[in-house]
Formats: sequence, structure tokens, C-alpha cells
Amino acid sequence: MNWRVTLSFVVLCLGLLLVLNKGFGRDPHEVPFMLKGKPAPAFGLRSLNNGQLVKLEQLKGRPVVINFWASWCGPCKMEHPVLEWGSREFGNQATFLGVIFEDTEDNARQFLSQMGASFPQLMDPRSQMAVDYGVAGVPETYFIDAQGTIRGKHVGPIDPQSLANWIKELSASAPTAQQ
Repeated sequence: MNWRVTLSFVVLCLGLLLVLNKGFGRDPHEVPFMLKGKPAPAFGLRSLNNGQLVKLEQLKGRPVVINFWASWCGPCKMEHPVLEWGSREFGNQATFLGVIFEDTEDNARQFLSQMGASFPQLMDPRSQMAVDYGVAGVPETYFIDAQGTIRGKHVGPIDPQSLANWIKELSASAPTAQQ
């Protein structure tokens, strides 16, 4: 009977080691998702700032950074200054958009009045855009190239270096004037 217990323990330990080995060494922000390399889902949402309709098709020809956030989200509060910096620093290379996730207009406006709003913020009233993009929680940031293809996403609060690297990658994939 002892050999069965020992064998079971060894098998359990090997299984645990296999699971741990698969998890270690991976960046938790690099979450696989089905839309990578596919055309970004179309959207048309109203801007919180001025009520104008913003459509993805209007933005083709330029890289787009889309950040899903909410006023009730603690990590979003930490991340927002990075996005504000990114919009100021890289706004000539990419269009930045915020998408308000599962929140009210009043709460979003109050958040933005305190934190700043240097780029358009869009209301997603029924979370349809979030569903189309596969948003699991906030914050999540999506990177779309100038051709309208999703190049990747960042789960959790993005840091300045990661944002700069994504902008560099999107800029490298943008068509030049000679093409």
C-alpha cells in the first residue's frame, strides 16, 4: 500500500511542476486573445467631451490606442497619468481613445476633471464595444495599426516603457508616404 501512496505523490508532484513550469517566465500582461492579427471590430460611439460620433473607420490610416477604463477601477487611476503622458508625447504618431466601461457619464466626468482628459473619451453604454473586443476587465489597452489590424493588447495598468514600445511598433508598421 505504501508504494501506491508514494507513486501517487510522485505523480502529483510531477503534475504540479509541469503546471508551475508553464506559468513561470510568462508576462502576465501578454494575455492571448483571438483578435490578434485580425481586423479591429468596427464601432461608433459618442464622445463624452462633445457628443460627436467617433467611428473606427474614420481613423484608418493612423495607428490607434484604445484604453478601456472606469472611474471605480483603482488600477485605472494609477494608469491614467501614463495615458495622458502618452497622448501628449505620441499623439502625433497615434490616435488615443478612452472607452468608459460599465460606468456612468457623471462618474466618468468627475474622474476626468480630476485626472485630465487630453484625448477623446467614448461612452460604451451597453458595453457592446467591450464585448466585441473581448474585454475581460479594466484597464485593458488595445493597439491597432494604421491598416486597422489589432496588433496586441495590454492587460492591467500600462507603464510608460510598454506604451512607448507599442507606439514604436505601431509606427514601424505604418505605411510611409512613398508606399
